[in-house]
Parts: sequence; C-alpha cells; structure tokens
Amino acid sequence: MRSGNYIRQIDGYKAFIPNPLPPEPLELDWEMQELLSKADRALGRLDGITELLPNPDLFVAMYIRQEAVLSSQIEGTQASLVDVLEYESKSQKGIKKDVSEVLNYISAIHYGLDRLQELPLSLRLIREIHQRLLENTRGSNKNPGEFRTSQNWIGAHGCTIKDSAFVPPPVPEMTKAMGDLELFLHNDDLKMPFLITIGLAHAQFETVHPFLDGNGRMGRLLITFLLCSSGILRQPLLYLSYYFKKNRKQYYDLLQSVRDNDLWEDWLKFFLTGVYEVSQGATEKARTIIRMREKHRDVVNGFGTFSIPLLEYLYQNPIITVNGVVEDLEINYSTANRLVTYFYKAGILKNISGTARNRLYGYSDYLDLFNEI
Repeated sequence: MRSGNYIRQIDGYKAFIPNPLPPEPLELDWEMQELLSKADRALGRLDGITELLPNPDLFVAMYIRQEAVLSSQIEGTQASLVDVLEYESKSQKGIKKDVSEVLNYISAIHYGLDRLQELPLSLRLIREIHQRLLENTRGSNKNPGEFRTSQNWIGAHGCTIKDSAFVPPPVPEMTKAMGDLELFLHNDDLKMPFLITIGLAHAQFETVHPFLDGNGRMGRLLITFLLCSSGILRQPLLYLSYYFKKNRKQYYDLLQSVRDNDLWEDWLKFFLTGVYEVSQGATEKARTIIRMREKHRDVVNGFGTFSIPLLEYLYQNPIITVNGVVEDLEINYSTANRLVTYFYKAGILKNISGTARNRLYGYSDYLDLFNEI
C-alpha cells in the first residue's frame, strides 16, 4: 500500500509502519483540483482581510484562544472559551486544570510563531513547542519535548495494546518516519501544491504519533505553523479545529482509512473542504469585527479620553473587571468605573456575573462571534 503496512511484532500485536511521503501515485482528479482552487482562493481572501484590520494583533488573540479551546476539547478537555477569558480577567482565584491546558496551547502557538522567525519548522522546533504544550499539565509526566522511547497505542481508555484501535510504529520506525517527514517538508524539488503538502503532513504526523501525549493537539498546531512559515498567511487566522470538532467522527475515520485502506485522496478532499469552509467563515468574521468596531467607536467616542483605548482593549480582553481595566490601562479607579458604566449603559458591555458587586463584564457582541461551538 502507498500509506504503509501493518507488521506483526514479537509480542503478537500489529504495528503500522508508514511509507515516506508523498504517496505514489497521488491522484489529483478534477474534484480535488476544484477543491484546491476554492481553498486557495478562500485563503487568499482571508490573508487579504488582514490589511483592513486596524490592529491585526488585537484580533488574532481571540482566534488563537478559540483554536486552543476547540483543539483541546477534541482531546476531552472541558474548559470553555469563557472559562479561559474569566481566568485571564483576573476575576478567578486559582486555575482549573483544564484551563491550564488551554493556556499552554496558547503559549505553544505564540512560542512557535516567534521561533519560526529564527528557525525553520524542524523536529527540534516541534519538540520545543511540544514541551510548552504539556508543561505543568496532566501530560507533564510523559516526557514533554521528547519523542517517545516506548510503544504507544490508540484506543478506548484503559484498553491494552492488543485491544487497541491502532498501534503506531515502534520507536526505531517512528524515529525514521519523523526524519522522513522533516525531509518531505523541506523538499524543494517536489512540485506539489502546498495545501496538499500540509494535508499529507498532518495525516502522517498523526499516524506516526511520535509523543506519549499531545499528538492530536501538536498535529493540529503543525497546520497553523506550516501555513504561516510558508507565507500563505501573514497572520494566524485559520484554525481547523472548529471544522474537525464539528466533523469529529469523520475526521478520525478518514485518518484511519488512510492507514487501513490507502484512502489518501478521500482524506485530502475532506481537509481541503475544511480549509475552504473555515477560511470563508474567518473572512466573514473579520469583516463583521471591522463593522462592529467602527459602529462602537462612534458610540463611545464621547465617553472620555480613555473610551477608544478601552474599546480596543476589549478586542483582546472581552471579559473584564473594573480593577482589571485599572491595572491594564493604568488609569485610576474612578475613571475606569465611569467608563465601564458608560459602556454598560450603551449596551456594549453586559454584566455576565449576575451580581451587583464584583461585577464581571463581557463584550457580548464580540464574544458571540467566537462561541459557535
């Protein structure tokens, strides 16, 4: 098979040994080419919208948080976007374990994007990012930042290797497969559309499963880093976890069908459809944010000297307390309280704590755009 073969091991189970990428031959039929063209155009529109954003960094922060939440939820983490934002607002004492995992994901994205300015996407960088992903969470006892040195497997919680749904390659074959994957990503002689390269790389990474924990999240991060390092996107605005979570069973079934039935083309069509749909949605969301910002700037313009800075602040911190505004905008309590009250009466902020004291305010129109799942 193009994808690889199951090989019986000395202990009786069969492990999958992947072939190097790309699969040969790879059939880019008319349907694949049409999907590729649509995905490319949608990505181009999404990249172009960043030129219209007044401060892209403010808006990117929420896209990153949403991706971190959804990708972590695919793996069973229960934290919501609101949980994360409430923690960041400094209104919570302590930190929930699931929130900590999402915050690690956010940290891993920022770290990876920063390091890509200095290093190519390599096995070294993948290990560094993985360490950030698992640091001080429930996976911290599973060698963060190090490729596994023992056999792992995928299946129901508590299952044995013989009862598992899938056994990735043993350590020697895993090591070789990761080296082959790195060579594939930097093979300039390949005449292959880069979205196809990314789709193949994600599936291969999940098949190799090089870490003891965090492979799903790391594989989805890989998509973002490849899009940004290639220059396809200038800002990390495309995240596929929304699509993968919405189509979770199909996502896992198609990854397995590559291994079991060599259905690379079916997986790639699913992947390209996701790129197209999520790009379309992200572009429309960005346009909505631009319109919302202009509308609300007109509303708050007469509220005082710090009204526009507070509005800009809300795009990065859409759940706030008055004390948080005092600290982050470096203004006195009286000014902060007056501004927040004006925003509340204008309907821009809502009291989401439901209490008269120690109020927690949410920029609800903005939050609604990121609470689709």
